This record gives sequence, C-alpha cells and structure tokens, in this order.
Amino acid sequence: MSDLEQFRQETRAWLEENCPPSMREPVKSFEDIYNGGRRPEISHPDQVLWCERMAARGWTVPHWPREYGGGGLDKQQVKVLNQEMARIGARRALDSFGISMLGPALLEFGNEEQKKEHLPKICRGEIRWCQGYSEPNAGSDLASLATKAEDQGDHYLINGQKIWTSYADKADWIFCLVRTDNSGSKHEGISFVLFDMDQPGVTVKPIRLISGSSPFCETFFDNAVADKKNLVGEEGKGWTIAKYLLTHEREMISSFGAAPKKSLGQHAGEIVGTDASGRLANGVLRQDLAQYQLDTLAFGATMARVGDEVKSGKGLGAASSIFKYYGTELNKRRNELNLAVFGEQALGWEGEAYDDGTLSRDWLRSKGNSIEGGTSEVQLNIVAKRVLGLPDA
Repeated sequence: MSDLEQFRQETRAWLEENCPPSMREPVKSFEDIYNGGRRPEISHPDQVLWCERMAARGWTVPHWPREYGGGGLDKQQVKVLNQEMARIGARRALDSFGISMLGPALLEFGNEEQKKEHLPKICRGEIRWCQGYSEPNAGSDLASLATKAEDQGDHYLINGQKIWTSYADKADWIFCLVRTDNSGSKHEGISFVLFDMDQPGVTVKPIRLISGSSPFCETFFDNAVADKKNLVGEEGKGWTIAKYLLTHEREMISSFGAAPKKSLGQHAGEIVGTDASGRLANGVLRQDLAQYQLDTLAFGATMARVGDEVKSGKGLGAASSIFKYYGTELNKRRNELNLAVFGEQALGWEGEAYDDGTLSRDWLRSKGNSIEGGTSEVQLNIVAKRVLGLPDA
C-alpha cells in the first residue's frame, strides 16, 4: 500500500468517526456557514464541535504549515482530504477572510512573531477578520485612500473611514490599508496594519442593500489604536501586500461561478417538465441552460489548468482577474436562469412558501458581484494589459 493510499484510508476512517451527521448536510445559506470569532454565529451546535475536531488536526487549513496551526499536508494529501470530505458530503469546518485573504498575505509578508500570533487563531476560528480597503472616495481607485495613521512611537492612531467593510459588525480584528506618508505618489506611503475592532474609536454602521440585507458596513476610526508590532511589511510599502491579497480575494469571489451540486437542468426538468424524448420542454430555456452549463464546465477546466500551473510554481497573478470577472458573470447568469426556471416561485419576497424570498434576493444580490473586489471594468483592464499585453488606449 502506498503512503498516499494509507493516508486516504486513515482519513476516511477519521472522517466517518468524527464528522457529525448534521455537518454532512448541504449548507443552506451564507448564514449557515461557520465563521468562528469571539461571538460566533451558530446555526447548529455541531458547527463548533466540527471546527474543534478539524482544527485539532490542522485540517481547517490543511495546506498551511503545522507550526502555524495548519495540517502541513502536501498537495496530493489535500486533494485526498477534499475528495474524502466530498464523498460523505462533509462541510468545510471553518470559512473566513482570515483563511482566504489575510492568512496567505501573512505567510508571504508577515514576520515570525506575527505568523505565530495570528495564524493559529485563524486556524482555530478564534478571531474573525474583516477587510479595511475601500473608502467613499477610494473604490476602484483604491490607492487614493485617505484613512490616516499617525506615528505615536510604539503605536499608530488611525483616523478615517472605510466602506463596504464586509461583516465589520461581526468581526474581531481588521486588516486595514492606511496612509502613513503623503509625500510621494498615491501608491507610496500606504501601510498594511492589523488592529482590534473592539476598542474605543471604532464605530460600525451596517448598510442595507436592495436585496433586503447585507454583510456590508460603514466603518469609522476616531483615534483607534494599532500597535506597531502589527504593521505587516515595511511602513509605506503596503501597496505590494494589498495587491497580493487582492489576487486571493478575487479568486475567492470567482468561486461564486462554480457549478452548484444540483444542476439547473435537473431543477428545470422537475419544474418545467420534459417532452416525449426526455428533453426540457421549453426549447429556449433548454438552449440557455445548455450554454450556461457548457460555459461553467469551461470555467472549471480553466481554473483547474491554472491551479496546476500554480502548483508547479507559477504564480496566479493576473489570472485572478479573469476568474473574478468570469466567475461573477456566471453567477449573475445562474441567478437570471433561476428566475426563468422557478417562474412564479421566484417572485416571492418573504414567507415560508417562498423560502423567505431567497431566489429573488439572491438575484438582486448577484448584481453587486460586478463591483465588489474590483469592478468588472477594472478586471477587464488588468486582463487587457497584463494577460493580453494590449497597449494603453
């Protein structure tokens, strides 16, 4: 028996014994995803148990080094773990911005003290993080940010405002871009700092969207304190870290375009019905669904190809903009098709019969995918310049 096959058998046995039956059920909504934190939102008590068990093995983030709370698994072992979790329908034990965005940036740019302080807490789900990037006058042009950090010796005083700060009202800490110097170009003098949200001088106001709810917030800083030990990288050199982290954010957002476990075609067959030959009865809808499914398969194949290139040592780079743009377009198309497939059922806004308006609310929410994480226009510009090598207009 090979070492990898032995690892598979041991992993299968451990998952069968330790994954609670409730954690083998599909996630119902974003609210049903466990994010951890000091004040965790728990939709089922087994979420905490499942996270604790997986974290004890380092499997909440299996590819991170063991010394920082990860599993220390190699690429093939991570693949086996994912396959075995999928085999029994096991949920991810923990999902957070700490895992998907801050963690990779700390591994790349953080010092040893910062890694040992923050990464294990991320792996165990003890601290929930939010991202302080966009400002009212610095959205797509993020480098125009004005939130200021004043040097006070062993700490900074932070003053300014961030907007579209996802889950700021639920987060414990923030990774934040601040301006520490105004003397150079707008891309210079930006620093990347970490600080606690639970302190005087931090005010958070949720933003309600047209879909009826929102993870977004306005965040205000009035002499908030960030210790110098939590400056990541060099002072004034935060733009490099910001760009690196954005590639991971865009990759995360692109996952919205992944195919759902139950295809739209299956739903359509059940709802719209089929003809004598077993084809979807509505020919126009059948054509639209077929094109969507083909495009989804092509998107998945492209992500797999680039993933193999990354494993071989080639960085993700500008490919994240391709994924972010096309993944969000696919998600918008899926939500449009959901309305066509479910018809009248998709028009309800509230009530148990309409699943509290999930379909219509998701359709409205999907429109924001083209803006968050960098607008579609920005992504297309990046692809044009850095992937296709086209000249400036």
